[in-house]
Amino acid sequence: MSMINGFSAADAERLNERERRLIERRERLLGPAYRLFYERPLHTVRGEGVWLYDAAGRRYLDAYNNVASIGHCHPRVVQAIAEQAALLNTHTRYLQEGILDYAEQLLATFPAGLEQVMFTCTGSEANDLALRIARHYTGGSGVIVTNFAYHGVTGDISALSPSLGASIQLPAHARSVRAPDVYRLGPQAGRLFADDVRAAIADLRAHGIKPAALLIDGIFASDGIFAGPEGCIAEAVAVAQAGGLLYIADEVQCGFARTGSHMWGFQRHGVRPDLVSLGKPMGNGQPIAGVVVRPEVLEPFGRSMRYFNTFGGNPVSCAAAQAVLEVIRDEALQQRAAQIGSYLLAGIHQLAQRHELIGDVRAAGMFIGVELVSDRTSKAPAAEQAKRVVNGMRERGVLISAAGPLENILKIRPLLVFEQAHADLLIAALDEALQALA
Repeated sequence: MSMINGFSAADAERLNERERRLIERRERLLGPAYRLFYERPLHTVRGEGVWLYDAAGRRYLDAYNNVASIGHCHPRVVQAIAEQAALLNTHTRYLQEGILDYAEQLLATFPAGLEQVMFTCTGSEANDLALRIARHYTGGSGVIVTNFAYHGVTGDISALSPSLGASIQLPAHARSVRAPDVYRLGPQAGRLFADDVRAAIADLRAHGIKPAALLIDGIFASDGIFAGPEGCIAEAVAVAQAGGLLYIADEVQCGFARTGSHMWGFQRHGVRPDLVSLGKPMGNGQPIAGVVVRPEVLEPFGRSMRYFNTFGGNPVSCAAAQAVLEVIRDEALQQRAAQIGSYLLAGIHQLAQRHELIGDVRAAGMFIGVELVSDRTSKAPAAEQAKRVVNGMRERGVLISAAGPLENILKIRPLLVFEQAHADLLIAALDEALQALA
């Protein structure tokens, strides 16, 4: 076989017979579109806390997963799911208290004005719904995203997700802009971001397209993890809103306390979204997502059409999501994200003093980007080295990934329940993986 789910025949030679059979079955049964992590794919059979376990019983420190962000198989979430599943699980067209109790607690974490929520199953659906609402409210169709954004997999949203691959061609009603990359654009990155948004709005209008929305992930996770400085998106958001566009804050990756300083990533920038999309970590693995929205934006949409999502906001998912909120509060995970995130950042900065390959380190809480470059002066991306580091850390029992157009930026998203000892393991594995390149 010349290719197995994105892996070459040479990669396949590194697999044991059981792993090879699993991958062959996967390709035969699931088709060629799926991809696996790592040159030697990981066969997971169990998760607990910050650990994933493979079929041989070896454990791996999960420093990438923002789905089970409060820990794999958290007992309180497992209990909430089991108890509710034993009682009732149905759709939202009957009266139920659970969805309302959860909505009240969720909305209480948002600034005033964001006062209503609609539930979906996935972040992709949430972004799709947010875009529908924005288009209905504005009467426009134009959308602005960043150059290497990822917002989901539905038809409309995948077309606005250039990071999905070279085959993604932006539709005529969309424009892409540079993310505010301070490392390469300098301290004027925020102003350039605003200038690009201004130019995109003008270009849409010049082509007879009325703009509807600025859709951005506030930490620019796929573009390269551009965490700051705080406030760097404020001018661009102001330009968009002054031009009649709605600002959709995609919080699927940076929400639910991950950035440490705030519950929601957009709050770091002092901006006021019109809609906020939620996803991955909302149910700690249970499929639940949603759109939080200003009532005046939602009202005309709801007046002219109905929205129904069979599984969105079902009782079991809402029970899981409520348990997640309670764990974040009771275990002080936002504070821990800030504390352990700062500890990790300091440790990786120390590694940068010894490893010339590290060109830049940027972070907000438990979301860290480490840009690898072959030359610090030219800032030439070191994509092959990043791939080797990611796979080297996997062999050392620590799981991370890579981001950016050339995948030269190490993408580190530890579970929010990380402790200092776990951070030390991550730093040591990264040090060893970098040393191995020498």
